[in-house]
Amino acid sequence: MELNNVKEPAGVTGDLPTTVDVLISGAGPTGLALAIDLTRRGLRALLIERQDRLSPGARGTGAQPRTLEVYDDLGVLDAIRAVGGLYPTVGFWEDGKIARTAEMIERVAPTPARPYTNTLMVPQFRTQEVLQARLRELGGTVLLGTELTAFTQDAEGVTATLRGSDGVQRSVRAAYLVAADGGRSTVRRALGIGMSGPSLPPGAAVLADVRVDGLDRDHWHRWVRPDHRFVALLPLAGTDYFQTMMMTHSTDTSPEAVRAELAAHTDLDAGQIREVLWSSLYRPKAGLADAYRDGRVFLAGDAAHIHSPAGGQGLNTSVQDAYNLGWKLGQVLRYGAPDTLLDSYEAERRPIAEGILDTSTRLHRSGSLRRGRELHQLGIGYPDSPLTRELRTDVPEGVPRAGDRAPDAPCTTADGTPTRLFDAFRGPHFTLLTLGATDLDTSTLPADPALLRLVRVGGPDPDLVDTDGHVRDAYGSDPAVLLIRPDGYLALAAPAEDATAQVAAALAACVGTAVPQPAG
Repeated sequence: MELNNVKEPAGVTGDLPTTVDVLISGAGPTGLALAIDLTRRGLRALLIERQDRLSPGARGTGAQPRTLEVYDDLGVLDAIRAVGGLYPTVGFWEDGKIARTAEMIERVAPTPARPYTNTLMVPQFRTQEVLQARLRELGGTVLLGTELTAFTQDAEGVTATLRGSDGVQRSVRAAYLVAADGGRSTVRRALGIGMSGPSLPPGAAVLADVRVDGLDRDHWHRWVRPDHRFVALLPLAGTDYFQTMMMTHSTDTSPEAVRAELAAHTDLDAGQIREVLWSSLYRPKAGLADAYRDGRVFLAGDAAHIHSPAGGQGLNTSVQDAYNLGWKLGQVLRYGAPDTLLDSYEAERRPIAEGILDTSTRLHRSGSLRRGRELHQLGIGYPDSPLTRELRTDVPEGVPRAGDRAPDAPCTTADGTPTRLFDAFRGPHFTLLTLGATDLDTSTLPADPALLRLVRVGGPDPDLVDTDGHVRDAYGSDPAVLLIRPDGYLALAAPAEDATAQVAAALAACVGTAVPQPAG
């Protein structure tokens, strides 16, 4: 996957499509992930970005384990791992040297059910490059230098006015509009959707990416000043520079000011700071949009929620917004699913953002440096979703229930070839996982493998064999029928007997006619 010198059209061009399925405003990680998911479903997604390039800067660097599972499904995990790395030990400087060290990010050993268990450090600009390259592989693109200046909506769609870098305005018609345009979202403001949240202690921090001589890359360097403000320098994986965060009274982010502040409050001198590649001023904010949907317009990512960076939750929550919304738009636009399916986006994602907002705010206020597995987002689920149906009784402790994340499990194909459940789940389809012998009437199921795939573990004619018992450990020993959503959560968990009607009912809420509409 080529990441360097990725070029995209600049500004609105003459071949701009006049109609698309989904218009996405904002090409950060949220918009890029959504565009990938929609494009792989055969939908026409137009992704626009007001700036003439993707946003620079390391910004959010932490990819949590649940997000790595999303990247696995979207086909970018190997590329993300290639440009990322684990966070180093924190080194606290005193009297001109590192006086003590501490592990800030807890290391967790992987398990068969949870193959990705450590937070990966990936500069945000690298994440965007990887996602952009994947979108190009799928035939999509980012229209840079293109701003959404106005839009109206009606019962059938959204009419948007786009202005290119040449100043020319053109109109595009979309079935839906998704605002992924950041915390200051112009779309959210145009809709009149409010945003409220907890207040954070006042202050400011200068963020910068810098090249530094004479500083080891084995530590996350940290200096604490007498007034308890700190300066931190994180060696960025896959680069030769550091991300800097300085709690400071200064609001000057010029290269000269960044050098001066670093020299004044660390054991570096100005000559060691070779280059300031990017800098920005951060003021702590937290907020949650009052609504995620207005008719045919949706909010996602920072347009819907703003977090303190404490805990590394914002980017991850945003990518998972896109992952949740993408499959639902796909079902409505390609398979005629009812529009009410799209209401479940807010019903599922807004409570998650609210809980994560509480967590990141608590960490911000506490000043604690310890980051544990409670931030990995692997425990997120949708037990109260209108799409969730748990029909079993006396489910043993530790067995996933409907609404929970579907665990991975190594196993083999019928001919003995090693595989795993994530290989079966990967792709835009639903997966009907049967465990043991069932009386399921498969003739009643949709026949399109792009929509639904049947995977039988055990029973008289298995597709997969639980050779080492990992499926049993992850899902329990009782025969069952499990419907797994495209985003990897259990929509239905039913006993093995008389499950046919229950599967049909669960699918009906998400599939509609099950006859795909023409793409393109």
